[in-house]
Amino acid sequence: MSRPRAPEGVGVDLHVQLHVGEGRRAGLERALRDAVREGRLAPGVRLPATRRLAGELGVSRGTVKAAYDQLVAEGYLTALQGSGTRVAPLPSVDAAPLQAAAPTRVPRLDLRPGSPDVGTFPAAAWLRALRRAIATAPSRSYDYGDPRGRIELRTALSGYLGRARGVIAPPERIVVTSGYVQGLSLLTRVLEGGSVAMEDPGLPFHREVVRRGGGRVVPVRVDERGVLPGDLGDASAVVVTPAHQYPTGVTLHPERRRALTDWARTRGGLIVEDDYDGEFRYDRQPVGALQGMAPGHVAYLGTASKTLGPALRLGWMVLPPDLVDAVADAKLHSDHHTESIGQLALAELIGSHAYDRHVRACRLRYRRRRDQLLDRLGPRRRVRGIAAGLHALVEVDDEAEALARAAARGLAVGHLGEHWHTPGVDGRTQGLVVGYGTPRERMYLEALDVLRKVLDGGWDSRSAVLELGH
Repeated sequence: MSRPRAPEGVGVDLHVQLHVGEGRRAGLERALRDAVREGRLAPGVRLPATRRLAGELGVSRGTVKAAYDQLVAEGYLTALQGSGTRVAPLPSVDAAPLQAAAPTRVPRLDLRPGSPDVGTFPAAAWLRALRRAIATAPSRSYDYGDPRGRIELRTALSGYLGRARGVIAPPERIVVTSGYVQGLSLLTRVLEGGSVAMEDPGLPFHREVVRRGGGRVVPVRVDERGVLPGDLGDASAVVVTPAHQYPTGVTLHPERRRALTDWARTRGGLIVEDDYDGEFRYDRQPVGALQGMAPGHVAYLGTASKTLGPALRLGWMVLPPDLVDAVADAKLHSDHHTESIGQLALAELIGSHAYDRHVRACRLRYRRRRDQLLDRLGPRRRVRGIAAGLHALVEVDDEAEALARAAARGLAVGHLGEHWHTPGVDGRTQGLVVGYGTPRERMYLEALDVLRKVLDGGWDSRSAVLELGH
């Protein structure tokens, strides 16, 4: 039985520049030969049919067929009945041999902080929201948009942030970003450098974002009541995590909240509020955002990374009125605007209250995980930051020793030492930063059992080898 003929138009779009001063056939042969040698035509690519390429180049079909035949004879192309003319695989004579990449050791058990349980992503609800968004979006939604973000999402966020986080958020003061990091970077650029105070301990990556944006990072201490406003000195801005300080987990005390907003009003300073997991409060109602106390002096930054998932790259800023235009201009010249379809889908998710339902379900799930962590560790352990969030700080006497025991058992965990502005200073609190959002359900309890053994110090090299081979 003979194969059906392929349509005449099958094949790639092919840009061919014929060489000047040569005959048409010779010029076409040279152009195709060079494209194959240089890798612009990859092995296996199907070339256009002779009739189509002839029409595009303005030459006869016989000229193209003769050029194809010559290159088949030279081994650059192959021609099989029913498969058309394709680029032949050629040995590479110039490329250096590829070096095998060093294998990355993936921990068997992972309690590192920073991510939610992405297995809880509400795929069905997101798909419904996405379908509704696409079905109702006007055609102009696919064009370039407002650098501040889609008005549909800014309006939805205005209502949600007001009722769930106590944020004063008119839509005209919201700028949608591609995550928290972009928001922090944009603010640093708008502030044109200057001295930016950042919590000590705090996330090193965020300090680097500020430095690369031209800011001069200065440390501000954190104690059991949160950041110390008296340390701010001549800083022009301060970045804080008041709802659940990262990594210590403390909540900013009401007196410190008032002192911080008083500093901003008196000095004309800017408070950058990183509300990365403020929705997840377990023992009482979530603490309202600091922004509600001084909306003219606080830039509130939130994100869907912890509630939905980091892959969405959706964040938002609620800005003081005098910063909106400057930040929107910086956003315009950064990436023009955050992609629109995801914004429309998130607006649908919030408007249908599916977002609220998902956050409530996750809050119950993470509270149960928090309780399991405390139950496994027992009452003897000093654990901080357990009232909220997706991580806790477990104090230890010797951080390095605990990390070595954890690594020997195939357990990855964060540690306090990597978060200090100046590492290696004696006399500081030592601890493991334990994230309980990341592990899949079936691995979580096993990871907690291993963590307990690590903290108890009951291990030897033989048992460690056995567990690694488990």
